[in-house]
Amino acid sequence: MHQSTERIQPAGKKGSWRIYLELARPFTLLAPALGFVSGGLTALGAHPRQPLIYETLWPIFLGALMAAVLNAGSNTINQIFDLSIDSINKPHRPLPSGRITAREAGYFAAFCYALAWAMAWLIQPVGAPECFWIVVIASLLTWVYSGPPIRSKRFGVWANITIAIPRGWLLKVAGWSSAKTIFGLEPWYIGSIFGLFLIGAASTKDFSDIEGDRANGCMTWPVKYGVKKAAWMMAPFFVFPFLLIPIGVRTGILTGDPILLDVLAGGLVLYGIYVNYLILKKPEDLATDANHVSWKHMYIMMFVAQIGFALAYLIHL
Repeated sequence: MHQSTERIQPAGKKGSWRIYLELARPFTLLAPALGFVSGGLTALGAHPRQPLIYETLWPIFLGALMAAVLNAGSNTINQIFDLSIDSINKPHRPLPSGRITAREAGYFAAFCYALAWAMAWLIQPVGAPECFWIVVIASLLTWVYSGPPIRSKRFGVWANITIAIPRGWLLKVAGWSSAKTIFGLEPWYIGSIFGLFLIGAASTKDFSDIEGDRANGCMTWPVKYGVKKAAWMMAPFFVFPFLLIPIGVRTGILTGDPILLDVLAGGLVLYGIYVNYLILKKPEDLATDANHVSWKHMYIMMFVAQIGFALAYLIHL
């Protein structure tokens, strides 16, 4: 499965920063950076509240940079081990197009992981490397998803779970760790909302990759269950995770502004219903449109949820 990395042609322009930037996939770096900032600001506004001053803010924004760098490394690892898939689905990317070698990409990925770990070590607002250990675990899961010996992206729902844990659940907790200790229910509860959302939403891009995934034994939901059934399997994850917000408010787990949190939950549920309408009215379009509108809305929903949580917790500061 992985021997295809040896077939790459020599890179065209060695050392070109534009190639490495393309390898990092810049647009995808915004979501983890925003997620980390949201987690940190949410922690500042959680009980007991802390002020918005330089001492409390700099670890949050250092962590945002760290999250983006880590995601760049993860994207690169994924492209190295997905070369045979991308040769079919995305031949224009740096590796299948031969503009960079697997070895060069590997060095870049190692640099990104090392830099992210170093930055995470510096984030110790409570005098303990909580952020660092979360980042280490998240890094290992990104390898589990793409690399040998497990390569969980071959195994249906396990692929979605190994995306959702580091990019949803642990990302939110890591952001929280830049302001407060993670030993408490609230950060993990918030993280679970984002993690559950991504278990379903992570499949959004799998539909346009069916050909390459099937040819290389990656049993994503669309490959394993077919386009229509996979679309229906995704649908609940665009709605039900956000019902945990009002539940958290009423059980006292969430300490942000209850009115804003309820409004956020209601808005996200309605938005999720709309996205499901787009997905389910013509599920076959998911497999033919590489940039199906649901993929864009998935990112917008994530951004709205991240910003909404931060605002709901910061309003009393």
